[in-house]
Amino acid sequence: MPTTPAASPETGPEPRDQVDVVTRAPAAAELARAATQAAGELLAPPAPVRLADVVPAPERVAPDGTADFTLPEDAVIRVDADQAARDVAGQLAELLRPATGYPLPVTGTAAARQDGLLVLALSGVTGAEPTDAATIGAETLGDEGYRLDVTGTEVRITAVTAAGLFHGVQTLRQLLPATVESATPVAERWVVPGGTIVDRPRFAYRGAMLDVVRHFFPVEDVLRVIDHLARYKLNHLHLHLTDDQGWRIAVDSWPKLTEVGGATEVGGGPGGWYTRDDYRRIVRYAARQHVTVVPEIDLPGHTNAALVAYPQLAPGKTAPPPYTGTEVGFSYVDPADERTYEFVADVLREVAALTPGPWLHIGGDEAFKVKGDAYTGFVERAQRIVATTGKTVVGWHQLAPAAHAEGRLLQWWGTNGDDPVTADAVRRGAQLILSPANHAYLDMKYAPDTPIGHDWAGLIDVRRAYDWDPATHLAGVPAEAVLGVEAPLWTESVTTLAEVEFMLFPRLPAVAELCWSPRSTHDWATFRERLAGHGPRWATAGITFHPSPEVPWPTDDRTRPTGRIPAQRTDPNAADTPAH
Repeated sequence: MPTTPAASPETGPEPRDQVDVVTRAPAAAELARAATQAAGELLAPPAPVRLADVVPAPERVAPDGTADFTLPEDAVIRVDADQAARDVAGQLAELLRPATGYPLPVTGTAAARQDGLLVLALSGVTGAEPTDAATIGAETLGDEGYRLDVTGTEVRITAVTAAGLFHGVQTLRQLLPATVESATPVAERWVVPGGTIVDRPRFAYRGAMLDVVRHFFPVEDVLRVIDHLARYKLNHLHLHLTDDQGWRIAVDSWPKLTEVGGATEVGGGPGGWYTRDDYRRIVRYAARQHVTVVPEIDLPGHTNAALVAYPQLAPGKTAPPPYTGTEVGFSYVDPADERTYEFVADVLREVAALTPGPWLHIGGDEAFKVKGDAYTGFVERAQRIVATTGKTVVGWHQLAPAAHAEGRLLQWWGTNGDDPVTADAVRRGAQLILSPANHAYLDMKYAPDTPIGHDWAGLIDVRRAYDWDPATHLAGVPAEAVLGVEAPLWTESVTTLAEVEFMLFPRLPAVAELCWSPRSTHDWATFRERLAGHGPRWATAGITFHPSPEVPWPTDDRTRPTGRIPAQRTDPNAADTPAH
């Protein structure tokens, strides 16, 4: 497809339709509108957001203070004919219409030129990488990168894929005033700071995990969490779907897993589960946000709910009582019984068939009663079963001693950066997702007085979540073996969406910057300043967040964080132990 002409911050994009530009006389109405806009810009204050205020930090930023763009009421979103790109344009319109009150029609093609345009353009060119942010083009952006050019007459996002366009839209969202997050029209001057951003991710895998087992969260809550991930360019949602306290996904061939095993949760609540249609809805919604769902069926331990439903899977063939506490390591399916592997194959086959993404997570952690050869034999067989579904196996780093499987991905959650067993698995071909519990576990408390959460891995304030380098964190593991980073949120003490948000924000953007931004941009002092500007956005969007004293939040009473979250409904006597 044609290449979008490069734009410089000084001159803006070059016109495509030269004949039209030269021969068509502007209508009187157009001249009047242009004059009014020019006069307004001469009298108006500068854009309230700077081009470099974005989180995660872009790779390259070239501001142009003379080229701010003001969104007019009759603005049009113009996009290439590609259906995926048109869907991103539709999402941009959905994002902007509530607060602006503007109609913002979506039309094609991206090649057309006129004032007041928001343009989304795809480019598939490949080539050598320039070194100047003002001249770099779409050819170096990869599958998820984008280029954003803002001039006085146009905002243009260029990318190789629809995912890149989507990430560019999230950046544009941050460059508009915070009131763009309002669900109702706001009287605002919608200004975007002028210049050029060229951006692409550092790591391919950028994710968060939501435990829906210890406490169950309905579909709408999961969709909102997906929105939070997409806002900060995270692209994987790991759903922890099974554990001792409940089984959360319907499996047609083993229906009691949800009918019986799904009826409990920590503290004795009602539990719940996702039907196949519920799960499909989550997966479809995530795909539209360019987020891949990674389902986890935890094996061979953390299986009490499955054993309650099907006692024949238990070593003693006797059903244990339902479990609503938070201890770990006591349950396991029988690794010596062929029926266990029939169960594993049926469950993984059905879950894989519902999941378009490449990954299938089999857990593997804290199976304390399945030791030595019994454990490695089970894992190796489970890995082979995953391969028969066409998926790539993911597991916690306890899988490391088992034989390597093609493409195997280990999720490391240790607190000590020296792990020779995992390093050896890497030498045998494994790649890693890093989730160090003392930096990335978002169920840890911010401070001793945080009303919910744990502290077994230490207290994790925003700076601790931010100040580590995934490429060098684990001894003996080269940077190229690190596929990415994931921030897990376990929910032993987290019971509501508001509490989920309180634990995610403001630490989730810190993890997102580690995943996305070049190491050269990593700087706590500038990050905390950029992060502070997001408080008003979260407040406007109704997102509950922790008012970390490390961050210089704005002092406007309308957007100051309160730090209040609803009272929890968990068991106050729940043990504070490491738990997956």
